[in-house]
Amino acid sequence: MAEDIEHEYWYNAKTGAVEQGFQSPAQDRIGPFATHEEASHALDKLRENSAKWAEEEAAEDR
Repeated sequence: MAEDIEHEYWYNAKTGAVEQGFQSPAQDRIGPFATHEEASHALDKLRENSAKWAEEEAAEDR
């Protein structure tokens, strides 16, 4: 990721829009992402991570 976080991309969970920089309140933003394309798939990434963590947690409980 770029060092200048204000110019990276964010997914706005409230509006579904991809934004560059800090355009919306922090509680509505997911990111940062290096590219617009990555930010546009933020919800997919969250689902993947959630599934991965659930699998890891289930494996630890065995």
